[in-house]
Amino acid sequence: MATPISPAIAGYTYGNVAPSDVTLAELDLLKSTVLFSNDDEAALRKAATILADQTDAILDVWYGFVGANPHLLAYFSNNGTPDAAYLSAVRARFGQWIHDLCTRPFDQEWLNYQQEIALRHHRSKKNQTDKVSAAPIIHFRYIVAFIVPLTATIKPFLAKKGNTPEEVDAMHTAWFKALTLTAILWSYPYIRDGEF
Repeated sequence: MATPISPAIAGYTYGNVAPSDVTLAELDLLKSTVLFSNDDEAALRKAATILADQTDAILDVWYGFVGANPHLLAYFSNNGTPDAAYLSAVRARFGQWIHDLCTRPFDQEWLNYQQEIALRHHRSKKNQTDKVSAAPIIHFRYIVAFIVPLTATIKPFLAKKGNTPEEVDAMHTAWFKALTLTAILWSYPYIRDGEF
């Protein structure tokens, strides 16, 4: 199944989403805490060129992982039956997320959309975007746990274009930091007021 992701969509806009409850100043502190630097930003830009034509293959690996684990597939299911249209719609957005993670500045627009993604995982907005009837929430534990498979499985794709081991390691480290940062932001609606 083709995913419409390429460097040509660098101008993609997130649409009308609410402002994030996390401020840019708080985001800067989070970036500092996960050791995200200008070098990491440059490594992600390099990763974008390497991953752009591999997005479908990456998503095949990730969707294979979800499909092989009934406890994860249940989040896309209605009465035990996976919703193919829902899986397809989420796949396209997941592909866009790969592109955005590597190319977009972590600015206010990006920050706002991370909150939108968070709400779409949480019972606040789960299922609403695609008008489906599936599990009402993706439990917080899997937001955090997914850092591991999404980090572990990306490295072989980063290594496919002949970059040096040092370049691959730098891109992989930057990916890990950026992914951790987004997982933290996606946790926001799960945390009680004043505790984030």
